[in-house]
Amino acid sequence: MKQTYYLKLAYEICGCSRGYIKQANFRQNASIADINYTQNRGLDKNAFNRLASLDFVLKKQNIILTGASGVGKSYLAQALGYQACLMEHKVLYFNTANLFNLLKSSKIDGTYQREIKKVLKCDLLILDDFGLQPFDNLIREALFDIVDQRYNQASIILSSQIPVSAWYDLIGENTIADAVLDRIVNSSHRINLNGESMRKTNF
Repeated sequence: MKQTYYLKLAYEICGCSRGYIKQANFRQNASIADINYTQNRGLDKNAFNRLASLDFVLKKQNIILTGASGVGKSYLAQALGYQACLMEHKVLYFNTANLFNLLKSSKIDGTYQREIKKVLKCDLLILDDFGLQPFDNLIREALFDIVDQRYNQASIILSSQIPVSAWYDLIGENTIADAVLDRIVNSSHRINLNGESMRKTNF
């Protein structure tokens, strides 16, 4: 009887996890177990495994992954997202430009509040390829809404090819840039990856 109970429980947990993973809308399958630490790219295995414990989610902290194209930023972000889904945290993954284009359109058709609520309700928000799209006033306002309302309430992972030192000028409009960076950078674990592209190898 005990064995049957535990098998049923394991099946139910697995089913829940699949639901969280589907809802997250990841771009690729990614696993903590499959991360490549042999490539020389500045990724510390012990430090990353500490992040994979998801303590940062419980503490409402953020992660910033920076580095050139192809060094594995997106994979690492999604691996953490998958891990969070397995632990039954609600996760949402977005290409940043796609999210902001969606929010800009929702401003026009009057559904902005509904769309932004979806983004704010998750435990972990992953914004991939941050900063590749020019910032206009609507994007700045949407970014501030997300960062301000999630500050000390829920976690964000941002991946970007652009170094954090350039984000102030990237965002533009001094007041909003100050407010966003103060809330996101000061509460973040930062990983700067380097080295050659890994697109033909494992991440």
